[in-house]
Amino acid sequence: MSTATLAPAIRVQGVEKAYGDLAVLRGVDLEVAPGSIFALLGSNGAGKTTLVKILATLLRADTGSAEVNGFDVRDRAGDVREPGAVADRLLERFDLVDAGDRKAGTYSGGMRRRLDIAMSLIGDPPVVVLDEPTTGLDPQARIEVWKTVRQLAESGTTVLLTTQYLDEAEHLADRIAILHGGRIVQNGTLDELKKLLPPARVEYVEKQPSLEEVFLALVGGQVPTAAGKES
Repeated sequence: MSTATLAPAIRVQGVEKAYGDLAVLRGVDLEVAPGSIFALLGSNGAGKTTLVKILATLLRADTGSAEVNGFDVRDRAGDVREPGAVADRLLERFDLVDAGDRKAGTYSGGMRRRLDIAMSLIGDPPVVVLDEPTTGLDPQARIEVWKTVRQLAESGTTVLLTTQYLDEAEHLADRIAILHGGRIVQNGTLDELKKLLPPARVEYVEKQPSLEEVFLALVGGQVPTAAGKES
């Protein structure tokens, strides 16, 4: 059965969240297909972490609803968290067996982040939310984490990944949503997002717009009229 015929692994509808007079989320809607990598792309302060905390049951939305694997994050928080026991196979799965007897403080940046991801898989959750997992890592460590994220998706785990790195979204994601000003301003595949801007011509050679150009156009207020959302 294709993922298109399955219920969304994550469904967010009309979620709003404010801190006093500061509105952080202003009606967020998104759906993540099971077994896919979905990147939530946005600048610092766009509301990515707030949304992640709501999905992780660490924060309550003011209005709207959110479901993870069919469970409402407000009413079924215990089911969303899915506790379980740490297994040695997690160390093996993420190439950390040799480091199993070492203190985490001796790990490299990439190893520590892979350990974080491994710990998030306690109990074999079908959905994993990773909040900016490669922030502060060197290029080699980032590649290690990217490999781990791909392994998760290949094994059937749904991954919602928040990031401010355009190349990360471009390399990993099946779909990309751009969060700006507390709202999803566009949502689509990489090819769909690139089609929002006309190709540029450089020395008579057609050049497709990059994800960076699409992102800057969207958050700069020049929102294209073409829709990139799922029907």
